[in-house]
Amino acid sequence: MESGGRGYDVPEGVDIRGRYDEEFAKILTKDAVQFVVDLQREFRNHVNYAMECRKEAKRRYNLGALPGFDPATRNIREGMWTCAQVPPAVADRRVEITGPVERKMIINALNSGAKVFMADFEDALSPSWENLMRGQVNLKDAVDGTISFHDKARNKDYKLNDQIAKLFVRPRGWHLPEAHILIDGEPATGCLVDFGLYFYHNYAKFRQNQGAGEARIWNNVFERAEKMAGIERGSIRATVLIETLPAVFQMDEILYELRDHSVGLNCGRWDYIFSYVKTFQAHPDRLLPDRVQVGMTQHFMRSYSELLIRTCHRRGAAQIPIRDDPAANEAALELVRKDKLREVKAGHDGTWAAHPGLISDCIEVFTNNMGNAPNQIQTVKREDAAALTEEDLLQRPRGLRTMEGLRLNTRVGIQYLAAWLTGSGSVPLYNLMEDAATAEISRVQNWQWLKYGVELDGDGLGVKVTKDLFGRVVEEEMTRIESEVGKEKFKKGMYKEACKIFTRQCTTPTLDDFLTLDAYNYIVIQHPQGSSNL
Repeated sequence: MESGGRGYDVPEGVDIRGRYDEEFAKILTKDAVQFVVDLQREFRNHVNYAMECRKEAKRRYNLGALPGFDPATRNIREGMWTCAQVPPAVADRRVEITGPVERKMIINALNSGAKVFMADFEDALSPSWENLMRGQVNLKDAVDGTISFHDKARNKDYKLNDQIAKLFVRPRGWHLPEAHILIDGEPATGCLVDFGLYFYHNYAKFRQNQGAGEARIWNNVFERAEKMAGIERGSIRATVLIETLPAVFQMDEILYELRDHSVGLNCGRWDYIFSYVKTFQAHPDRLLPDRVQVGMTQHFMRSYSELLIRTCHRRGAAQIPIRDDPAANEAALELVRKDKLREVKAGHDGTWAAHPGLISDCIEVFTNNMGNAPNQIQTVKREDAAALTEEDLLQRPRGLRTMEGLRLNTRVGIQYLAAWLTGSGSVPLYNLMEDAATAEISRVQNWQWLKYGVELDGDGLGVKVTKDLFGRVVEEEMTRIESEVGKEKFKKGMYKEACKIFTRQCTTPTLDDFLTLDAYNYIVIQHPQGSSNL
């Protein structure tokens, strides 16, 4: 049976239920899908076990336990081992830019003057079938050097410059399924689909150009892929984003597991804040202040950053820091410059920029302080961070919890989710670039404040956050959103659906692990007869 007379030619045991498209078929070749199938069958039990370990850790934290360093791996933390040397091609990452795998974005980011472009399949992308498959097509064209784009609205053509950024790809997290591809009757693991298809179609070009639990799974996946491709061990290199609170206590262990395949660790500020709330969801004594007050000057955030720098440099790995959200005006640009100066002086090897227009300012700050050196691995050791304790990493954040914070969380969360449901995973709102991680902060903070009936400060002094209050805030913010975006756009958009999902997740008795995991079902569009061998 075929869908519309056509279907994907797939291996036995595979059912592709995404829409058939000739371009997608060039990505979903039988051999490429077989590679994904092999990865899925070899590693799915390991992934399932890792997900159960996450659940067990959450149970412990909900019963009052705190994350901490594992005594069983003390020998790894105190050992004198190092990671494999960082390849010269990716040793200089002083400025990186991140964005979704959209065609125009890829071209602009690679041409931006940044050292690295990280194409993001997770936080910056709404994982619809169309977005994911077109993203794979776009990346293949980018690696081949043939990518181009014609903007009809501007009557402008985009193509790659002679000098472009190094391309890194971030797959989805282990927890996210790919519901459009069934393997042995089960949804495929999203990150294995993203990694598998990208690696299979591009490893030959890579070769031509020379270019702790869950970490161990990735290490084994890389070794499996290298063996399949017949390339040298260590050819695949990865940067691990330290974006969860428990992971900060396992950084040595993560680098140790990936020591032949690692090029460093990365601070993920927004995800880390989200994880702080999620980890301490049953701890009413650890409530966050307004999210705008949780910056890198908070002691627990600064400690996390400093320990990460020390860990990386001690192990011979690079460290790329915090994903900040710059505003568009000159005053904000000056704040960005000061923030980048703080980062480079702290010992970071590079930084992140939200927009191509910021690249030159960021490069200037880092180059003025680093000179011609590609990184600071050898010059900044941060041995002072060796004295950081578990209490430093867990210190309660300080600040106010306000009515405006509740309103902003609600307004941002609903608008981001409305955009995500219609295919946009990276959205500019109120001079900040919101992605799934920042929207998660808005959601979990609202949930936390509602759960424990927080008493507000500032203009809301003495007012407790209740379901009734939240209901009124939602109504008022929906009215404001309609006024800001316009009645016609509001009517055509998915704001009402987004409001229902966001409100439900903020008021549920038990915190959902991920906003997008629940919302994912709303963007899955299956074509049950999409595979040609059914």
